[in-house]
Amino acid sequence: MTQDSHPAPTSMFAEVMGEDFARLHPMLQRRFGVGLAAGYACVGRGVMSRIERGPWWTVPFLQIGRLRNILVPDVGTDVPFTIGNYPYRDPFGRETITFVREYRMARAQRRFDATMVRSSRDGHIVDYLGTHQHLAVDLELRAEPDGSFLLRSGAQRFYEGPLAFRFPMLCSGRAELRESYDEATGQFRVRLAVRNRVFGFLFGYEGTFRAEFVDASDAPERLKPVRHERRE
Repeated sequence: MTQDSHPAPTSMFAEVMGEDFARLHPMLQRRFGVGLAAGYACVGRGVMSRIERGPWWTVPFLQIGRLRNILVPDVGTDVPFTIGNYPYRDPFGRETITFVREYRMARAQRRFDATMVRSSRDGHIVDYLGTHQHLAVDLELRAEPDGSFLLRSGAQRFYEGPLAFRFPMLCSGRAELRESYDEATGQFRVRLAVRNRVFGFLFGYEGTFRAEFVDASDAPERLKPVRHERRE
């Protein structure tokens, strides 16, 4: 057997998506192939053509989220950004992937922190949001017919010390994120919309980025959360 014939290491995204993972565009398979076994990270640099928010009354909600890098309260066009997807093992022994986005807005630099683990309960992916992993969100992942990647958020749980409760969706929003690869430009395209079932659109963005795949078996400390949460 030749070296090239060995099966490639399987990422948590490939494990969760199963056969659906092979339906993604090859560059999306590489992007979401990040993991400890694969030994590499994905670093994206690009521009958000637009960052939008809902009506004026959504601003206090977004400002609260800003305090722990969960939401971005600003709006803008042609905003430079980076996204860092690094694998590491958290203090509880779980393989974890960072999804940290940094935006260079006109007046300030904003950051959205997220880390993903595979649930020990039923194997799906849990997305911890914020610097202290206060909010745990169940994710649904799937490949679209055109080879793009679709992520939808589901149930949310809030954790702080001994406090733990299911976060009411009336006070939150459901996210839908789509990523695709444009072969003509060699760029990834990303689009996000967060909506509340009663109040409608809360926050969203759309942009493009180029990705660099770098050797990595650990994440930079600055991209890791301040506090890790054991509860899923």
